[in-house]
Amino acid sequence: MTSFTLGPLAIPTPHALLYLGFFAALFSGWLAGRKRKANPEAALFAMLLGGLLVARLTFVARYFEQYAAVPMGLLDIRDGGFKPWPGVLAAAAIGAVLAWRSPVLRRPLAIALTVGGLLWGCASAILSALDQGRQLPELTLHDLHGNPIALHDLDGRPLVVNLWATWCPPCRREIPVLEAAQRNHPEVRFVLVNQGEHAEAVARFLTVQGLKPSDVLLDSGNRLGQATGSSGLPTTLFYDAQGRLQHSHMGELSAATLAHGLRQFPDPAGR
Repeated sequence: MTSFTLGPLAIPTPHALLYLGFFAALFSGWLAGRKRKANPEAALFAMLLGGLLVARLTFVARYFEQYAAVPMGLLDIRDGGFKPWPGVLAAAAIGAVLAWRSPVLRRPLAIALTVGGLLWGCASAILSALDQGRQLPELTLHDLHGNPIALHDLDGRPLVVNLWATWCPPCRREIPVLEAAQRNHPEVRFVLVNQGEHAEAVARFLTVQGLKPSDVLLDSGNRLGQATGSSGLPTTLFYDAQGRLQHSHMGELSAATLAHGLRQFPDPAGR
């Protein structure tokens, strides 16, 4: 499951789990500290913001070559470029300093972090284990000429499947990134699966935009999105050569987040 649906909103699963853990921490911390009037809310927000900042900076440092080509992308966090564990360690360090400075906060902050951390960690581990075992759905789609294409009959390379639509602004912005990746990574197959539109509309959009990506398929009934639990666009799914899901990304891809997704494929040399 790549996203949760909340009314008209589709929230990426990692974000939803982070929100859930954080609000659980806020509530349990308030309960634990209300008698002593020691609400750890400010400390928790400081940990969250500090952790996110370090997670972003670590990701940018790891993929600096990609961001250097588009400097403004450093500030565009819509691409979801974060390294979780450096952020977790930074948040823990901030919490330790704040607890050392204010002994009255130690108990409610510890309870808040235990509740929120356990909820976030356990839910993330369970969903990750479920996703890692998911196989590429056995579906037959159609290319722009109406020819049937079975996903399982593709050529055995690792597969990047991008779910998109012409009316989706972030989808339109990321197509050049995917088109460039098709040229630069011949060892990986990239398939752009349009959700719910007719061939004429898709072909017209690509022509007007001057885009010529290969492997554009049509999914008129949004069957692939439903089968993969992808309720938001754009969504990109990374399958290994055996059709096992290795990674998913909901939201706009930058060159850096695409490079990160490609790194999730097993090394064919076994390194």
